Amino acid sequence: MFHYEAVQWLFIFYTYCFLGWCFESAYVSLKSKKWINRGFMRGPFLPLYGSGAVMMLVVSMPFSDNIVLTYVAGCIGATALEYVTGVTMEALFKVRYWDYSSKPFNFQGQICLGSTLTWGFFTVLMTRVLHYPIDRFTRSVPEQILSYITVVLTIYIVMDFTLAFKAALDIRDILVKIQGAREEMMRMQRRLDVLIAFNAEEKEQKKLERELSLAELSAEIRQRFAGLKETIRLKPSEYGEAAREEIAELRGKFSSYSDPQNSYRGMLDFYKRDMIRNNPTMVSGRFRDALNELKNIADSKRG
Repeated sequence: MFHYEAVQWLFIFYTYCFLGWCFESAYVSLKSKKWINRGFMRGPFLPLYGSGAVMMLVVSMPFSDNIVLTYVAGCIGATALEYVTGVTMEALFKVRYWDYSSKPFNFQGQICLGSTLTWGFFTVLMTRVLHYPIDRFTRSVPEQILSYITVVLTIYIVMDFTLAFKAALDIRDILVKIQGAREEMMRMQRRLDVLIAFNAEEKEQKKLERELSLAELSAEIRQRFAGLKETIRLKPSEYGEAAREEIAELRGKFSSYSDPQNSYRGMLDFYKRDMIRNNPTMVSGRFRDALNELKNIADSKRG
């Protein structure tokens, strides 16, 4: 049984935040064959691991003498924490920082059977093996020194988390803007296609344009405007005054999207770029295309 004072619990939480960052960063870096500072925050702490470790210790306390019930409690508790955290983050930031959609027996891509079983194994391993040296170290540190260390860590982590939270909200706002720009440009493209009166084969090909990047979509629309301008010059009678006014209106709207990549690239400071690069598993349902666009922009602006 593990019983601690509030300061000791907080120190244990930070310890597992750090150990979780070490594990996650090493795993993802080896998998990607390049160093990745994994996590939501910039510093070497992953709050999900710290929360999970504390939760595992708490839920396993009543079953400390029963390894099977410890395993089951860890499966249930950690899975519940992972699900609530994932759903909350997706609701706030419009992206999912981990995704189990490709895993068997997953639920909403937030949790899956494999991760649940793994959490149970980690609970047994941690409570029966890994936590004992951390327990001894925590108890061996004088209370005054432990309090000082914990206060310093709290100040640093709160500041780091605040900056990360703001960056994640900014990324969300950029995603909304990119998605809005994409939808508006596609509406322009469809309206221009009507004005140009594309044949059926060309209209069918247009279905593939949804996969174009903003820059490519912008180039396609410029091409449409160039074609219209040339047609009006050679055959002015084909377009009446109303059509010409609509073309001019569309051109005016398009001018605000004329260089979309550079426009959104300027919104990504180093903190936001690192957050995107350090979470390669980040996905979004509604903003999938916008997120892919943002990942490309972040990767193209290294340094």
